[in-house]
Amino acid sequence: MPLFKTITVDQDTKVLIWKVEEPYEWLAKGIELTDHCRKRVEGMKSEIHRRGFMSIRHLMAEAGYDDHDLYYDELGKPHLKDEHYISITHSFNFTAIIISKHDVGIDIEKQRDKIMKIANKFTPLDEYHTLANEEALIRKLTIVWGAKESVYKLYAQPGLAFLQHINVTDFDFDDAETTAKVTFKGQESWYHINFLEFEDFTCVYAQPLKANFN
Repeated sequence: MPLFKTITVDQDTKVLIWKVEEPYEWLAKGIELTDHCRKRVEGMKSEIHRRGFMSIRHLMAEAGYDDHDLYYDELGKPHLKDEHYISITHSFNFTAIIISKHDVGIDIEKQRDKIMKIANKFTPLDEYHTLANEEALIRKLTIVWGAKESVYKLYAQPGLAFLQHINVTDFDFDDAETTAKVTFKGQESWYHINFLEFEDFTCVYAQPLKANFN
């Protein structure tokens, strides 16, 4: 079952998630890559990275696009050639894209205890002292990291730092959403964050709050 989940966020925004179970040869069949992307995938030493790369092209096909509709800017941010925006993510055997009429960011992360070792680099750890156990802490930190990564991809400005510039509003797991604020170079902007958990993975996606457009 390759297409793991489709989420219609709103009339302008859709998330597609792929569980990578197929061999590379199956995933590559029928997919025409640009010269740039063909060189990228040929240079990948990791088989799961190559399979993940190709699965993303299947997700794009599900949304009505092919590799020639995609290009990357000088910062490495992906763009579509029409009026839509895209963000891409890959973690182990899951990949995902989000496509929208406004700018978006997405991230998938595997829930692992190693996140506790780096937590103080992206969020103040004293904010989480009320969590009941280590599992809950790992889950929450993974959501916070995913939220900041999604916003970082969306904002796409050199110098933006997770710890200093992006703040995620606290949330309960059952909420499945929160907000994030970016304070950077004298400007402030807010983002709506959604998250979901499955098979020990966390998917988070970010969109600008409508107030940002005013």
